[in-house]
Amino acid sequence: MTKGKCVIIGAGAVGSTTAYTLMLSGLFKEIALIDVNMKKAEGEALDMNHGLVFAKPVKIHAAGYETCKDADIIIITAGIPRKEGDSRLDLLKKNKEIFDDIISNILKNVSKEPIVLVVSNPVDVLTYVTYKLTGFSKNKVFGTGTVLDTSRFRYLLAEHTGIDSRNIHTYVLGEHGDSEVAALSATYIAGMSIDDFCKVYGRCSAKSLSTVHQEVKVAGQNIISKKGATFYAIALGIKRICEAIVNDENSILTVSSVLDGQYGIRDVSMSLPTVVYRKGIKSVLEVPLSNEEIEGLKNSAQVLRNALNSIGF
Repeated sequence: MTKGKCVIIGAGAVGSTTAYTLMLSGLFKEIALIDVNMKKAEGEALDMNHGLVFAKPVKIHAAGYETCKDADIIIITAGIPRKEGDSRLDLLKKNKEIFDDIISNILKNVSKEPIVLVVSNPVDVLTYVTYKLTGFSKNKVFGTGTVLDTSRFRYLLAEHTGIDSRNIHTYVLGEHGDSEVAALSATYIAGMSIDDFCKVYGRCSAKSLSTVHQEVKVAGQNIISKKGATFYAIALGIKRICEAIVNDENSILTVSSVLDGQYGIRDVSMSLPTVVYRKGIKSVLEVPLSNEEIEGLKNSAQVLRNALNSIGF
């Protein structure tokens, strides 16, 4: 894909920060903002346009759903925001109603099948809902999933080990939420398993690492309790996914997609290591995991299946 058009639905904290991050990236020639509050979308676009002299050329504007007609990527960030004390699944019924309207409007206006990236929470359930309601190809509809959780995990492992997070290779898999699975058995530094690395390097231990995943699970709520919302890191995660698409990278990212038998799991959307390229998802990988981690994934799938059943899916 050569610098195409990105439509962002939702001009709240996440949507507007995503637009700004993508503006600085130079990935798109056009970024359109859609929001039920048109004045808010117009204000955000105007604010960014005033800084274009400092960035790469891009057209940024507020619009209605008609702008979806020629979109290459549609990013959905709209929805009721998560509040302190809420789980992501608590948001489900309210945001499902919002998505019914959003998907209806997208389908009325698209002239081709775009890539649809779901960000709104609960992202795994809403990704599945979006796939079913749009009828788009499975490789074209996916969510941000545990891209952010994986980034948080790498950051916290870096804090515990003293190693640059970019040199720590690992994944958080399953639900973007309480049932997520930290793949410690697939965590490597300098080609060594995390257990071997800790023994050799002496800066970490199995005991110290046991707390890291719990820190990942509560990271979002911790930020929400301090500042009311999270948006910088997820915007960067969205930019990373868009880079993989626009640049046809074949990068492995833990996006959320509808599974088709991986680890015996079907008919739910959740995160596994996934090859992302210009057409969306190329393949979903079944990496070697411990029996305990595989059982964790199956539990995560059941949590998500129960949530889908609760809204008739």
